[in-house]
Amino acid sequence: MVPWVVEALGGGATDAAAARALGMSVRTYRRRVAEPMPAPGASSRFQAGVRARDLGLV
Repeated sequence: MVPWVVEALGGGATDAAAARALGMSVRTYRRRVAEPMPAPGASSRFQAGVRARDLGLV
C-alpha cells in the first residue's frame, strides 16, 4: 500500500476529510484507496487501515 493511503485508512478519517487534507477530490481519493485494497485479512477499507497499523505500516 502507498504510505499516504495507509495513514489515511489507519487514521479513521472520513473520505471527505482525508481527501481535503491531501488536496484531492473525494472521487479521486476513493479511487486511489480502492486500487491497493487487498490486505491480509481485510474485507473493508477500515479493516485494511487497522490491519496496516497492526502490521506496523503506519
